[in-house]
Amino acid sequence: MSESLRIAYAGTPDFAVPALKALIDSRHEVVAVYTQPDRPAGRGRKLKAGPVKTVAQAAGIPVEQPVSLREAEAQARLAGYAPDLMVVAAYGLILPQAVLDIPRLGCLNIHGSLLPRWRGAAPIQRAILAGDAETGITIMQMDAGLDTGDMLLKRTVPIVPGQTAQMLHDELAAVGAEALLEAIEGLLAGRLRPEPQDAAQATYAEKLHKEEAEIDWTQPADVLARRVCAFNPWPVAQTRRGGEPLRLWEARAIDGEGPPGRVVAEGPEGIDIACGRGLLRVTRLQLPGGRPLAVRDFLNGRTLAGEVLPS
Repeated sequence: MSESLRIAYAGTPDFAVPALKALIDSRHEVVAVYTQPDRPAGRGRKLKAGPVKTVAQAAGIPVEQPVSLREAEAQARLAGYAPDLMVVAAYGLILPQAVLDIPRLGCLNIHGSLLPRWRGAAPIQRAILAGDAETGITIMQMDAGLDTGDMLLKRTVPIVPGQTAQMLHDELAAVGAEALLEAIEGLLAGRLRPEPQDAAQATYAEKLHKEEAEIDWTQPADVLARRVCAFNPWPVAQTRRGGEPLRLWEARAIDGEGPPGRVVAEGPEGIDIACGRGLLRVTRLQLPGGRPLAVRDFLNGRTLAGEVLPS
């Protein structure tokens, strides 16, 4: 059997949970978990632990929550765990070179795209918005750049019509956990060879902004359908009705025509809204103060037929 490694794990949100659990269940030892400081949440704005911290505490693993890893004290604490390897997944802090040099086997990153496409903060959503037919997971050796390190292993995942960012996130998180364990075993066995990224092929996945969620009905229906999918669960695509936001959770493009923004039909199958080209059939939506409703429930006692939604 190959050696058992001492691993420091750095991650914060749900995306990083499956890989942490996989490491906990493996023969390797997770000696410390690094995660972002607790943040205020909910109506009371009380401090709340992130998903990775919750899993680490339940497993009895020491948790570290430095504000930065640039301070000598924080770097000394990490070195004190004597990690063989550090694994990073959606951590949220930059790792300076002094930190990258601490584990004798370096630092691996689980990235939610097929690098060098979609380096950066929102690779899953940007892939959907761009209409990519596929995306995936890249296990990468970290360097001081932004997602620029050598690639060790890739796993491809198709993007299917109607697939939301949440659905794809969950699938990629599971694939990432499997790929990470495979990469570690491959490294230890000497089977993997680092592959440099072709910087000329790189694209950047900019962080999402809330302003992007506003629907422009003059755009083609297939483009708007991708926006609805990419912005679910955040920031959620929305239009306006009577000056109030109307949030669109699920929709698909269909054939048809009409003045952009006009509701040309509605029924149990969906609410059909004319776009610059084609119709957007909305199947799940939400009024202010309410919860997301399937279209059949939304139309119970109300109608949008004939209304023109602004762009």
